[in-house]
Amino acid sequence: MANHKSSIKRIRSNDAKRLRNRYQKKTVSTLIKNIKSIESKDQLLKDLPKVLASIDKLAKKNIFHKNKASNLKSKLMKRANALGGAKAKAAKTATK
Repeated sequence: MANHKSSIKRIRSNDAKRLRNRYQKKTVSTLIKNIKSIESKDQLLKDLPKVLASIDKLAKKNIFHKNKASNLKSKLMKRANALGGAKAKAAKTATK
């Protein structure tokens, strides 16, 4: 066990941050899973910008590595373009 007050506090704060990051990561993973199961292009185009924004936020906070975030977004957009056609490109520009 730690001997200094600062190291005890650091352990507490690290635990809190770990739980918060895990919660956020799991939430976005669930959103991604739900997006992948959508077959309706209207529903997909409605939900996709929210998911892409969530991925960007996690990348900004270093919960996801920026390349992982980019790969996830790329795969989702590829699926959206295959399913939705040209309207998916409008969703992509809405997230920028």
